[in-house]
Amino acid sequence: MYTHPQRRSSELTQKLRNQAGAWLRELREKRGLSQRELANRVGAEYYTFISQLETGRGRIPPDRYLIWAHALGIDKREFVRTLMSFYDPVTYAILFDQTREGEEVDMGADGSSDGLPQVKKTSRGRA
Repeated sequence: MYTHPQRRSSELTQKLRNQAGAWLRELREKRGLSQRELANRVGAEYYTFISQLETGRGRIPPDRYLIWAHALGIDKREFVRTLMSFYDPVTYAILFDQTREGEEVDMGADGSSDGLPQVKKTSRGRA
């Protein structure tokens, strides 16, 4: 049975969600948008959804990535690649052969670890 490696309760997952939220807030503020204005641009029913994302309590649904990239005035590939590094670091590491600073992907001796690569914190970089 497949279980998603990024359960919300995971300490690493929450840290990454918080970092994603800070990045989204930075993008919004650089464009001079309020949370309400961004909510209108992306079609969110409630502007509090923006606040929830910016504080790491949720994630942007993949089917909305292009709308968000356009609303924030950022290249769609850069937007999706950066979100993937926060939301799905294992896939990001496999596709781009890199991880976020201070993390590594342990593939195990045979290229896997119980069927799934595992993201681990390392002593290099940020804690």
